[in-house]
Amino acid sequence: MLKIKHAIVLSGLAAFACSVQAQEAEKPSVFTYATYFYCDVTGQDKADEIVMKENAPVYDQMVKEGLISAWGWMAHHTGGKWRRLQYYQASSVAGLLDAQEEMNKRMADSDDAFGKICNAHEDYIWEMESGTAGKDRGAAGFSVYYKCDESKEERADELFAKDFGPILDKYVAAGKLTSWGWQSHWVGGAYRRLQTMTAGNHKDLLAARAELIEDMYGEDDKAGAEFVSICGSHSDYMWDIQREGR
Repeated sequence: MLKIKHAIVLSGLAAFACSVQAQEAEKPSVFTYATYFYCDVTGQDKADEIVMKENAPVYDQMVKEGLISAWGWMAHHTGGKWRRLQYYQASSVAGLLDAQEEMNKRMADSDDAFGKICNAHEDYIWEMESGTAGKDRGAAGFSVYYKCDESKEERADELFAKDFGPILDKYVAAGKLTSWGWQSHWVGGAYRRLQTMTAGNHKDLLAARAELIEDMYGEDDKAGAEFVSICGSHSDYMWDIQREGR
């Protein structure tokens, strides 16, 4: 994370990371550390400049060194109160935490200009369950943050992989979407699942989403009805993907 720019609490996460290492060894995966910022809208463009100048070179170098597999900086287009999203990915939770410590070291001399603009945030750790992780992504992003019945959310993962995944793959193959992903909650707030989609621009993305809603949740779609019964509440965000490295 951004050293002075993030007030990230690490207590408890190290022990958590150790407890899941055995599971991760059996199942290679992609984990995402995402920080959602609340910012002063009058200064958020300046925050973007700071990230591009001071942090992007560090993240790019860490990708080259294999310390992280990808990172990104995204700006609010439409949705709730989060104004900026910064994320990075690694193959394990332990890897995320190691990368975070290294980022803090490399940016130890940064000033607090970013923190004055974006002075509050929420952190989540997600695990990629299915999707096109590691492949190209478009410039426009759409994220759906779901609240789910925790006793049945693994069934939602099955539905997404088996029933929805092939539909989304067809949209990517047809050029209607550039990428898609389905991620599960490990650490963070109330949202339990995250669906992502990208396309070249927001108009194309919204057009594809309108078609998808019919394909995935049509009147006779049993999988769609079952999914909604598990994850029936959500929040939508549209993002401008300003910079990504992988």
